[in-house]
Amino acid sequence: MAEIIQQRVEDRIPELEQLERVGLFTKKEVKAMIKKATALEYKLHRITISKEDFITYIQHEINVLELIKKRRLRIGYTFKREEIEFPVINRIHNVFRRATAKWKDDVQLWLSHVAFTKKWNTKAQLSKIFSSLLAIHSDKPALWIMAAKCEMEDRNSSESARHLFLRALRFHPENKKVYQEYFRMELMHAEKLRKQQKELEQAQMDLGEYEFSPEIMNGKLAEVVYKDATEKIKDVDFVLSLLKIAEIFDFTKELKDLITQDLQSRYADDPLTWDYMAKRELEAGLGAGMGAELPTAKGRATDIARREERCCQVYEEGLKSLNTEAMWTCYITFCLDRFKRKTNVQDLKEKRQARLLVVFQRAHDSSMLQEALYRKWVLVSAGDADSAAQVAIAATERFSQSVETWSCSLQISVQLGSANAGRLFQEALKHVNPKESLPLWLLQVEWSASSQNPEETESLFQKGIISPVPSVSTEMKEKYLDWSYRTSGYKKARKTFTSLNENRPFSKAFFTRMIQIEKEQDSPNMNNLRDYYERALREFGSTDDDLWLDYIREELSTRGKAENCGRIHWRAMKSLEGEHVERFIAKYTLLQTGHI
Repeated sequence: MAEIIQQRVEDRIPELEQLERVGLFTKKEVKAMIKKATALEYKLHRITISKEDFITYIQHEINVLELIKKRRLRIGYTFKREEIEFPVINRIHNVFRRATAKWKDDVQLWLSHVAFTKKWNTKAQLSKIFSSLLAIHSDKPALWIMAAKCEMEDRNSSESARHLFLRALRFHPENKKVYQEYFRMELMHAEKLRKQQKELEQAQMDLGEYEFSPEIMNGKLAEVVYKDATEKIKDVDFVLSLLKIAEIFDFTKELKDLITQDLQSRYADDPLTWDYMAKRELEAGLGAGMGAELPTAKGRATDIARREERCCQVYEEGLKSLNTEAMWTCYITFCLDRFKRKTNVQDLKEKRQARLLVVFQRAHDSSMLQEALYRKWVLVSAGDADSAAQVAIAATERFSQSVETWSCSLQISVQLGSANAGRLFQEALKHVNPKESLPLWLLQVEWSASSQNPEETESLFQKGIISPVPSVSTEMKEKYLDWSYRTSGYKKARKTFTSLNENRPFSKAFFTRMIQIEKEQDSPNMNNLRDYYERALREFGSTDDDLWLDYIREELSTRGKAENCGRIHWRAMKSLEGEHVERFIAKYTLLQTGHI
């Protein structure tokens, strides 16, 4: 092993001599590099080698390359790259190959090799690296796509990229992403040929030796890919994704027309088809530059309104044959998007709002309005309080078991100061699942505290406390204690705590809030604090190490007794379970040394 390492170190001598000779490194630095290289080589030739050793070796060599690059810039020396950098780069490639041969499953290691190859402009290695990588990881479509993109963009080889995509489709015959990128690549290839032809024509060169197939330049290969893809993958989303790719290029009119015809013939019963056809009416006007030709804002607004009307006509046509919730959702989403667009023309803004409200109402009348859209309807109607309230009530009638819908409706009722708010809260709690009713309870007690008298609010808290749902009961106890203190002071809070301290279940916050209240008094009672801590520890002492530490801190304070800390520590060690013991020991040690 020593002979091999010595040979590898000696192989470095020519490049190191050149580094010293041209003034990029000093003699002392060269010696240090030899020492470091020897140590790294020994690590790579141990009986048990690790991936980290290879990564450290590679990183060291890359750092050397970066340093050489900086030193060259500093002294302005640009010669002898073949004798200095190239050996280092080749050495890094060799180490990468050894590492990827040893840890074949580590994709990140392979990709690091690819990144290095691109950065240091040794792209001739890319094909070999990807060939080895794909032989092992042929099950990963993203790697096939990456390899094809490298061939297309880095090596400027459309033929190799096409070959890789075709191989990828043998392994992944129904992968949408592979087909999308293959389709894009063929269009990019056609665009590149068109640019080349244009440049040659501008240079007035003889095109006889160059072959520019009109079919390829018009995207016929992409059309073949499209037909093959849509035969295997029958999905309107996928077809639309290919259409969006085709729209990026300016020579694909025939291809776009073909895809549009397929959409209309094959997927006429899909809302996404109608959604695309409708939005195309809007974009058709924009693409023609019609808006730019109109000199005034009002003229542009009139033109936009006219195009939006044409879009709506397409949606209306779609609803005649496809009266579904999904179709209405597409229609409303379009109207919402147009409504949200800013405009300084008031007529256009009002027209958009009126159209949107009409579509909301029609969808509701058809029982085709999604729950989430009811909330958007409420927001759009916010300017008219009565209308917003009616929409909220309609939503709760349609989705009577939805907590979100009831919350929205009740918030509006509270904001309007409705006299029926109390009845609506009771109605909501009857319909929703009790296990999900906590948001409604919280909203109700907040409303009651601000709108009803204290007796009614207290009665509401009492009902919440006895709820069979633990989350509601525990939260109501916390809120009741806090409300008692805010409205009636310390004595009432202590009375409330005393009445509830045996009424399980509890949360830790219930006890910590009472401790906080006690501390806020002018003369906190230490016996009371001990009682609160003891009751909290009775419930959470086996799993909450922080609670024990807080108790110890309290005893270490001026109002406590430090001699009690040892007993509390002993009890904590007996009570805590599992990992909580270790955490307690660590934190207690830090507390003793004054670090926390």
